[in-house]
Amino acid sequence: MRNRGPVGVVTRGTTGINRLRRSDRWAMHDPHITRALTHAADPLVVDLGYGAMPVTTLELAARLRRVRSDLRVVGLEIDPDRVVPGRDGVEFARGGFELAGLRPTLVRAFNVLRQYPEEAVEPAWAHLRSGLAPGGLLIDGTCDELGRRCAWVLLDEHGPRSLTLAWSPFHVERPSDVAERLPKALIHRNVPGEPIHALLRAADRAWATSAPHAAFGPRIRWKATVELLRDQGFPVSPPRRRLRDCVLTVPWDAVAPTGAPVVPELVAV
Repeated sequence: MRNRGPVGVVTRGTTGINRLRRSDRWAMHDPHITRALTHAADPLVVDLGYGAMPVTTLELAARLRRVRSDLRVVGLEIDPDRVVPGRDGVEFARGGFELAGLRPTLVRAFNVLRQYPEEAVEPAWAHLRSGLAPGGLLIDGTCDELGRRCAWVLLDEHGPRSLTLAWSPFHVERPSDVAERLPKALIHRNVPGEPIHALLRAADRAWATSAPHAAFGPRIRWKATVELLRDQGFPVSPPRRRLRDCVLTVPWDAVAPTGAPVVPELVAV
């Protein structure tokens, strides 16, 4: 079939040094990602939509090479003016949701789908997942300008697996403050009756209940908060290492949208 060119539209392209550090740190230790990269015959990572400068792609490469030193990293941008010469063992090329014909083990698409309408999310996910190598994974995420509030969905060839929220313990007052950076699939679903709304409200209540731990620092308080959520029946994944961030990971089934229409007046964005 003839290549019709990149699929997608040009986004704003805003980026910044170390903006995606929280998701990078998580990816370095997530067992699904490390297993996929370790077992891949051709460990190719694609950073889709790296923006006006490629710094976050270079940072991703440096961090993931601690997992596997021989992995290849390619940064793709749909805007040809943003494609730069390769450096530090990282290639850059023009591409969109079709992934420039590559078959990566891991795709990261951060702050890309946020700039699309909600109804475009499922088709974009399907397009990206169809381009993955066998056993490949996709990270679709969003963060603020300084990377202090982040959220991302991990997907495999079958669909979404989990949602992770991560934020600076010193710059966020309560868990629900991260709601403004939920992925596009969920940001309009933070309303009563939706699972993501229930999770964030429960996290806020547990955070308030854990206030006596604040004297030991926000990380200790967050650890107590996670234990409370787990005791209340929320399927929160336990941390596998000492964390510098506040991180909350749950299975996608625990936050998947109900499918009910959203009342525009109640939408939290």
